[in-house]
Amino acid sequence: MTTELVRFGVAMDRQLLAEFDAVVQARGATRSEVLRDLVRAEVARAKVADGAEAVAAVTLVYDHHVRDLSERLTELQHDMGEQVRSTMHVHLDHDHCLEVIVMQGQSHELRTAAERLLATRGVTHGGIEMVAVGLPHRH
Repeated sequence: MTTELVRFGVAMDRQLLAEFDAVVQARGATRSEVLRDLVRAEVARAKVADGAEAVAAVTLVYDHHVRDLSERLTELQHDMGEQVRSTMHVHLDHDHCLEVIVMQGQSHELRTAAERLLATRGVTHGGIEMVAVGLPHRH
């Protein structure tokens, strides 16, 4: 499938353009390629904001010495039911673990679930990356 390319002009602060060009050069790409990537990412974020069906990766870094934290995180994930599709647990050092939780469902529900996980006492860092997708109907 070929699409028609459209040229357009963009006005940008000189310093911001210099910083953007450094990103372009580091990627070994062109301005157009990087701008297309940025626009695709923003369009995907806008679709997620509309309450679309989505998949999400939630990352949590936490101190595993915090009392009952692992159990609380596991319980929260079990409470989410079929929204949690997979998890990965990595030992970072003697005190810290990284957990990646892959979820699927309505974007607003995934965001709420992620916020609950991230707000759990002992979680020191984390975030959510979400993409709206048209997934097949679950039976």
